[in-house]
Amino acid sequence: MVENTGGHALVLGGSIAGLLAARVLSDHYAAVTIVERDHLPTAAAQRRGVPHGHHVHGMLPGGLRIIERLLPGFTGEVTSAGGLTGDILANVRWYLNGLPLRRTATGLTALSAGRPLIEGTIRDRVRAIPQIKILDGYDVTGLTASAGGDRVTGATVAGRDGSDARAIPADLVVDATGRGSRAPRWLAGLGYAPPPADRVAIDLAYTSCPVTVPDDLFGDDLIIVTPRFPGLRRSSVMQRLEGGRVLVTLAGVLGERPPVANEELPAYAETLATPDTYQVLRAAKPLGEPVTFRFPAYVRHRYDHLRRLPAGLLVAGDATCGFNPVYGQGMSVAAMNAAALADELARGGEPDPYRYFQSVAQILEAPWRLAVGADLALPGVTGPALADSPLTPEYLRRLQLAGTEDAELAAALVRVTGLVDPPRTLLHPEIVARVERARVDAGAVVRVDANL
Repeated sequence: MVENTGGHALVLGGSIAGLLAARVLSDHYAAVTIVERDHLPTAAAQRRGVPHGHHVHGMLPGGLRIIERLLPGFTGEVTSAGGLTGDILANVRWYLNGLPLRRTATGLTALSAGRPLIEGTIRDRVRAIPQIKILDGYDVTGLTASAGGDRVTGATVAGRDGSDARAIPADLVVDATGRGSRAPRWLAGLGYAPPPADRVAIDLAYTSCPVTVPDDLFGDDLIIVTPRFPGLRRSSVMQRLEGGRVLVTLAGVLGERPPVANEELPAYAETLATPDTYQVLRAAKPLGEPVTFRFPAYVRHRYDHLRRLPAGLLVAGDATCGFNPVYGQGMSVAAMNAAALADELARGGEPDPYRYFQSVAQILEAPWRLAVGADLALPGVTGPALADSPLTPEYLRRLQLAGTEDAELAAALVRVTGLVDPPRTLLHPEIVARVERARVDAGAVVRVDANL
């Protein structure tokens, strides 16, 4: 049953954040329209509006739980189409500082599938909701507002060729147009201050290639993560995908540029902290030419800092905060954002933008600290300083080292990085006691993978 907060909600952007927002809105609005610039495919396929779709994507357990709640049976649909599932620690090879975390079953599901399959499955489910309409192949050209500018009343759109320009009225507009969101500029045009922005300059480049490899190189593992750490600017992630493929992504920051030719990939991989990626690429058979992507910086728009906002406008997904993609947080944070929207709408009445953006800020804090802390540990990366935390670098160093021998500590770490538990759980007395009891060589590794 639809519990109407209003008659019509308009979602700008048809990627994962926009699709999940529309799903939530369909519980409260009689009609929901998604406006998307791309002509959306009817099956799982790469599309222009997701240029990073050729690269490794992570669906973290915290995000998967939310999507499964919003779209029951989602995981089963992805696996029926060839996606794979496993345990986030028992079936994922995690290396921190070049050392493997101890394996154990956590009960947390890892989903490994290509971005087109994940997004396409969500899109098919959302398309099937009767009150949701998708208007694809249209650019959003601006917002409409009341005479005094105190309320956003809809948006103006036009076909990609400039035809069919029109205004679409709405009781609520949700901007989910991604990192290129023009919401700050639109707010300024309405007489509002744009949100301050926290920017982390990382100068990331990565190269991905689908390959086939002998089964024994992966075993029962779904994903192999070889992160960089201070002193090393190169990293890799490999994941098994539908169709018997393995997708290999090599990354470099601050001027490191992975090669763009298949024959050059193994030599780059040989310089990584562990030999796994090199061994895979040495035995691999490429299924296509490598694809590259550049990511100079990531930005968090602090809408929660604004003291004056119009009614009728909310912002979601990467339009609020676009993360460093190597941490695989984006899709899961989009799901968490949808959960925050659901909570706001469940209060009844008109959505309160101040309360909503404060809620979004709270859910962003942990993944933001995970990503920014790890990146700022690398000399040359610039960005806003993080607030002091009782999770000191020294404690985290000991925790990570102990996690290579203590499966309980390894599980605690991945529950946090998987966005299931908040970072403060790593300070639970039992966790602290296990770290204190662990006999680790304090000088063995001095680099910290993340400042939580």
